[in-house]
Amino acid sequence: MILQISFHYNKPQLCIVITTILFLATTVLSVNPKFEACTPRSCGAGPFIKYPFWIPYEHESFCGYPHFEITCIDNNPILRTSNYDLLVKDISYSNSSFTAANIAVYEEKCSAPMYNYSLYQTPFSYSAENSNLSFFYNCTTKPLDYPTYEVDCAKNATHYSFAVFHKEALEHKNYSLNECQYMVNAPLNMNASVNFSSLLRMSYTEVLKMGFLLNWTAPDCQYCEKSGGRCGFDDYKFLCFCKDKSYPKSCGDGKMKLKVIIGVSSAVVGALAVILGIYVYKRKKNISYAKSSYVQSRSLSSDLSLNDTEKGSRYYGVHLFTYTELEEATNNFDSSKELGEGGFGTVYFGKLRDGRCVAVKRLYENNCRRVEQFMNEVEILIRVVHPNLVSLYGCTSRHSRELLLVYEYISNGTVADHLHGKQANPGKISWRIRMNIAVETASALKYLHASEIIHRDVKTNNILLDNHFRVKVADFGLSRLFPEDVTHVSTAPQGTPGYVDPEYHECYQLTSKSDVYSFGVVLIELISSLPAVDITRHRHEINLANMAINKIQKQALHELVDPTLGFESDFKARKMINAVAELAFQCLQSSKDMRPSMDEVLDSLQDIQSDGKFKSQPEVMDISTSADDDVVLLKDDPPPPSPDSIGISKSTTPNASG
Repeated sequence: MILQISFHYNKPQLCIVITTILFLATTVLSVNPKFEACTPRSCGAGPFIKYPFWIPYEHESFCGYPHFEITCIDNNPILRTSNYDLLVKDISYSNSSFTAANIAVYEEKCSAPMYNYSLYQTPFSYSAENSNLSFFYNCTTKPLDYPTYEVDCAKNATHYSFAVFHKEALEHKNYSLNECQYMVNAPLNMNASVNFSSLLRMSYTEVLKMGFLLNWTAPDCQYCEKSGGRCGFDDYKFLCFCKDKSYPKSCGDGKMKLKVIIGVSSAVVGALAVILGIYVYKRKKNISYAKSSYVQSRSLSSDLSLNDTEKGSRYYGVHLFTYTELEEATNNFDSSKELGEGGFGTVYFGKLRDGRCVAVKRLYENNCRRVEQFMNEVEILIRVVHPNLVSLYGCTSRHSRELLLVYEYISNGTVADHLHGKQANPGKISWRIRMNIAVETASALKYLHASEIIHRDVKTNNILLDNHFRVKVADFGLSRLFPEDVTHVSTAPQGTPGYVDPEYHECYQLTSKSDVYSFGVVLIELISSLPAVDITRHRHEINLANMAINKIQKQALHELVDPTLGFESDFKARKMINAVAELAFQCLQSSKDMRPSMDEVLDSLQDIQSDGKFKSQPEVMDISTSADDDVVLLKDDPPPPSPDSIGISKSTTPNASG
């Protein structure tokens, strides 16, 4: 009876409905071929290859992302770029990173890198965790008393070629790099279990085979995989291939569809009647639905337009630069204009059309997660205003081909440059200036912590100086990548060797006390004029923090202090240096609970600077005069006491646990 009633409707329509049901049954009960095609595979014993990587002839091209092809050669996974072939040693899909080594290291007789590895026009970027093994070629002399790797295949009768770790330390040994024709930096991701002593027993080829860490940029796959799908890139967009079909982000609920199809075999007539009824109802409502959908779409589009915070040439009140404008300002990001390189990007000197000199930071990554972070950080940076923090002038749009930040340019280099780098000049940076550097840096860090920002990479290379030696702390904006309502954040340790909080390194818990530890290292650098890490020192003193703790505990601070600071001849300088060393000792405690807060550190420094007369608004010391014109701190002080009557007693400070 129901069938007869059904035939009163258009017969072709009924045929279409029946065909549709049979098609749905076939589709749901079969497995999506794209899901099958993207099964993870490997090249022999190597890592599993899956999205965003894919293996031609093993996978379809839609299983991965463009430029992520892995070729299996002799059971080895090889990633080919326009410049060289990389052996993929390991892949961390959760961190969007992989360890690779240049295949030339395994194949060429002279495997020394002759040019810097370029990742231009690739979706990959170097990880901040990499170190550099620096190769020097055609040098007229070779360094003495410094561990080097001989590159015999690149030397001749009159010139030398060699490789070293920490070229900065080599410069500190007064070896002029001008004696060499050119230098190449080879990135290296050193295994945490391998120490420098072990590295120096290896050949440079063995060291290079350890590989380097690369990050990649591609849409995130975690939601798709958690829903049971496999990621892919098809028709110029990201897709999640599931067992039933493909979805935009993650797998839908296919179980209900399966139950419906199974039920058809026992109640096909009833199903047909229901579907036909729905079909007629849908047709009657079709026009009104289309109209309402159109109105709703217009309304939604209007709302988005009104809520878009990026309007015209400003974003949250900060100036928006065009990519072309900054490309022109930096001469197409000319490598000769590089000011430095940090964990988040390379900084270039630039000159804007209006004549302003700027520092342009070019961020390494440009994926969806980084864009979101970039937008959040710009909002923070424009609210962070302090005389000892570098100012943000503007940025590019989040839609730009690259994410760029534009800061004020500080012309007098870094504290590291003046203490033990290219601008180091014994006696030029007096104790008075160093004391002021410590106070102003602590003031900037206190302000950041009060703003719920942890710097995460406090070091003398990130403390800039203007022409009057006033402090401008840099690289503070992109370090705040964690929730505001927690006391710490668990994250893989980042930072610079020699400055990283040992508790953070061990427990992965980042807190404001991590900055305090790093600042303690800065204080020791100001006292000693020594770099935080120097592999040419005795193995127990490679790390400056360890050296300082040992010297202070043994009451041998005089062995650590820069002799140009007047520690032995100026009573007031000696008293202040002792007090700063004791404060640094407290900052360097291995347990964060033993360290003072940055509030307490600043109070202590201001008290030391004012000789105990510090009040809520102490008089700021004028350091606008040249360092060469600096005067003796105290003319009428009593003669200095004997060396035995002053120093840091073990009983007055907490014991170090390291």
